[in-house]
Amino acid sequence: MFVKRQIGTSSKLAPTRNLRSLKKLNKLKKEVVIIGGGIIGLCCAYYLQQDGHQVTIVDKSDISSGASFVNAGYITPSHIIPLAAPGMITKGLKWMLNSSSPFYVKPRLDADFLKWSWLFKKSATAKHVERSIPIIKDINLLSRELYTEMKKSNDFDFHYERKGLLMCYQTDKEGEAEWKMGQRAIDEGLNVQNLTKEGVKKLEPNVDFNIKGAVYFDSDAHMTPTDFMPQMITLLRQKGVQFYTNAAITDLHFVDGKIISVQTSKRTLKADEFILSAGSWSSTLAKKLRIRLPLQAGKGYRIDVKEHTGITMPAILAEAKVAVTPMQGFTRFAGTMEIGGINHKINTTRVKAIAKAAETFYNGLEIPSNAIKNAACGLRPCSPDGLPYIGKTKNYKNLTIATGHAMMGWSLGPATGKLVSELIGEKATSMSLEGFEVERFNS
Repeated sequence: MFVKRQIGTSSKLAPTRNLRSLKKLNKLKKEVVIIGGGIIGLCCAYYLQQDGHQVTIVDKSDISSGASFVNAGYITPSHIIPLAAPGMITKGLKWMLNSSSPFYVKPRLDADFLKWSWLFKKSATAKHVERSIPIIKDINLLSRELYTEMKKSNDFDFHYERKGLLMCYQTDKEGEAEWKMGQRAIDEGLNVQNLTKEGVKKLEPNVDFNIKGAVYFDSDAHMTPTDFMPQMITLLRQKGVQFYTNAAITDLHFVDGKIISVQTSKRTLKADEFILSAGSWSSTLAKKLRIRLPLQAGKGYRIDVKEHTGITMPAILAEAKVAVTPMQGFTRFAGTMEIGGINHKINTTRVKAIAKAAETFYNGLEIPSNAIKNAACGLRPCSPDGLPYIGKTKNYKNLTIATGHAMMGWSLGPATGKLVSELIGEKATSMSLEGFEVERFNS
């Protein structure tokens, strides 16, 4: 190997230093097993393989459904308020009596649920919201930048548009609340406008809205998850990422503060590093490692309408908390946050409530019965304070956790993947991880 002689350096020492650097570089290239093949796990794999790591993804499903496929597809710097905010407890108690409410908590005598509920109540303060706002904004902006980089690369050809987001309202009370949030976003440097119905019409001329106005955030973008996910999986396979699907984790083996392997229903997987990004199932797997990771599954539903709707702008129907997204070849209506344990039962009452809300906000819109019948659901992993878990654990030096993103999982996929790859590569992270501490509820 030719080594250019450095001024003041012995020619005998230069190759030795180069060899040491090479050994150090090889040491940083690791075998990594990712538990969970949703948007978070895939994005972790994307950045890890870019850095030269050998990556394996294991998932209990075939990675063709779930929250990463049925979400609204938003990249949302506008969503700066965490789920745990003042007033949510009161709303939850009120909506608990309404089977079609946008936020529903099913009470049950379950220790994990009761602990999560207590931590949620403890977190739902104005102080927590103010502390969380810049953190949520910064990681969303980082993720939007990374999505943009992906789109500009030669690796993908996925649907991505930055048209912003309309927060549409029908009542003055809701309009005032939305504008108050918009003003807070302005303080954080985002561009926000308070539009009249006529102003909204200029952005969406082919739709007859039944609204008083909308708060418009130009910071947001949207995608088609069912377009992006298969492309990402195909790309990762081409890059050498190994996939083991329909393989449930049955055990995790560890010795002296280090995970040695994971046992699946099909095989044992060994690695240097392990990433836990199994969504709503992460807390169950964490228990096997004696890690306390408070999480609850928040079920959301989607209705896809393939018929022409004329809708070209992403919008959230504020009073109903329904997201509307013009996707590649169809319009998606998504909504509800149903905290009721891990299950995939379709509550038709809640699905019909989404359809009814859409028809109420868009004059002349009719949601076909077959679209309602074919509604699907996904489970979002919700932390008690509305912030994700991203980071290393104290007791296992080769375990990184990335979960708990709630309704921002799609938005925060690339940022989370980038941060995780930086942690494993022992690099400086793109942003501070303060607020995302994995064991913040252990005290």
